[in-house]
Amino acid sequence: METLLSKRHSCFPRRKVNATVFDYQRAMANTAKKPRATRIQYAALPYRRRGKSRTEVMLVTSRETGRWIIPKGWPKSRKAPYACAAREAREEAGVVGKVGRSSIGSYSYQKRLKRGKVVVCQVDVFPLEVKRLEKSWPEKGEREIQWFSPKAAAETVSEPVLSDIIRNLQKRL
Repeated sequence: METLLSKRHSCFPRRKVNATVFDYQRAMANTAKKPRATRIQYAALPYRRRGKSRTEVMLVTSRETGRWIIPKGWPKSRKAPYACAAREAREEAGVVGKVGRSSIGSYSYQKRLKRGKVVVCQVDVFPLEVKRLEKSWPEKGEREIQWFSPKAAAETVSEPVLSDIIRNLQKRL
């Protein structure tokens, strides 16, 4: 055993602690900066009702790869998660409507940032009943939008958990 000086709190005097070299290495490993954990995003799942029982889901294409996704984005300071989701839907798809205040599920995916770094994002999904489509919106021309049946939308997106959220939309409304 060797004696180490503790640096637990800078406002307290150092005290002697009995520890092994292994304990010291483990303590130092715990103080090393860890890679950042999962990042959070908020998404809207735009839908509309056709008739009494038919529901359609809107998907948009991603700007980078052109795959079908739902509108999503980063949190905004002093904005509720559901409000961030509604804003992203308006910016990316030009949809305006009534957004649910409770998440209907979440999924994770790997996002490639501008400099090539890949981060894991957890996306909380909020339902958005579309009331109207705007004629112009910030990302018009950068993305395609299309209405799908829930079954077709679930088969079109590439994230399995998002597929489940879309399939179960009717039950959660």
